[in-house]
Amino acid sequence: MSEQKKSFYNIHRNEWPVAGLMSAYFFLVITSFWILKPIKKGLFIQFYDTSGFTLMNWYLSAPQAELIAKVLNMFVAFAAVVAFTMLVRHLRRHRLTLVLSLFFIVCFIFYSQIIDSAGDWTVWSFYLFGDLFSTLMVATFFAFLNDSVTPEKAKRLYGVVGLGGVVGGVFGTTAGSIWIKTISNSGWLWVCVALALLIIAVSMMAGRLIEKDTALSADLEELEEDAATAGSSKSHAGNPALEGARLVFASRYLLSIVAIVGIYEVVSTIVDFQFTSTIAHYLEGDAIGRQFTLMFTITNWVSLAIQLFLTSWVMTRFGLKTALMVLPFMVMLGSMAFLALPLLAIGSMLNTVDNGFSYSINQSAKEALYVPTSSDEKYKAKAFIDMFVQRFAKAIAVFVSLGISMTFTTFESIRYLSVVVLVLLVVWFYAARYAGSHFAMRERGGSLKSTDS
Repeated sequence: MSEQKKSFYNIHRNEWPVAGLMSAYFFLVITSFWILKPIKKGLFIQFYDTSGFTLMNWYLSAPQAELIAKVLNMFVAFAAVVAFTMLVRHLRRHRLTLVLSLFFIVCFIFYSQIIDSAGDWTVWSFYLFGDLFSTLMVATFFAFLNDSVTPEKAKRLYGVVGLGGVVGGVFGTTAGSIWIKTISNSGWLWVCVALALLIIAVSMMAGRLIEKDTALSADLEELEEDAATAGSSKSHAGNPALEGARLVFASRYLLSIVAIVGIYEVVSTIVDFQFTSTIAHYLEGDAIGRQFTLMFTITNWVSLAIQLFLTSWVMTRFGLKTALMVLPFMVMLGSMAFLALPLLAIGSMLNTVDNGFSYSINQSAKEALYVPTSSDEKYKAKAFIDMFVQRFAKAIAVFVSLGISMTFTTFESIRYLSVVVLVLLVVWFYAARYAGSHFAMRERGGSLKSTDS
């Protein structure tokens, strides 16, 4: 048993305080995310479930209207990239977390006053706000984490740190399913205020520990120099909307991450549309919200099991290349099943296949890819990828989903979106293989200058 634990969590004694605090930080962020997600999604779908939504004489069902909201998220994300880039010119780690957490606390308090009597404006703006929270706070957390470890430590620590997020997902969805009928939406937002205050406290403690660790600071300084040599990642202060993009397009390594992130977002949006359409087709009324909550809870328990028993073992034993290929393989299996049998159980489980592996092993592996990069790449390039590229990819998926759903008007036709997913998976596998191989080269200290510039 001790040997098994060692293979899963080979963390040195002096690393546990930072690993524990960062795990707690991630726990709080993801708990908040999973409190907000079913509220924003359930509120939106239920609001338009019976009447639908009319856009310039164009009638849309509730799932189709949600796709329009996801397109609008792209514009919100672009503004977030600009704001984030301007902030990271002056703030890093816990200081950045402090500023953004205070902003969201103000927003939580504002929405707590209006959400229980929501109209069109509230439904749409809160949907966009919920997405903005996950976009900024998850990006801030991982920028903080990636700026605080070396590649060797990332493979050992990210399983445990990621476990905090998975447990947060389980806790958030389980608490929601238990108290969904006893706590109002405004009450849940006050819970989010309390969680944001805890995020500030935990991030401050972690940041101070990291800054006091002189040995770690020396390792990170050396890593920064190696990354600058390997990836020609120098940037110059300029238009904050373009700084991250310039870094990305100057590096094949970062472009491979763009491919992984972008293709995943397209695939995930299509799968989520199939998931939502399945529930809206088979269920109605309050049963819709209950099914969303149930599936989110199942998904997070599956994610917890994967993070406990699979993530660290695969990352340390087989490397990032293998870890990055687990999610596309599982999505392939789920899409093939839905293509053959678009039933309620199979359509509902698409969420588990996607997010169960995305929030665990795929997230830990994908985020570790940023560790052997420069500080500018960790913050500015990553912000461009995680905010703008993600939302742009979602917008592409929205038009694909809308086009097919408008052409094939019956629910049974939604299954054919799985054909698009299966084609995209081929490119995803190739990008994951390339990124995993080049991470290993950077970890060994091999120069990528000839291939990465």
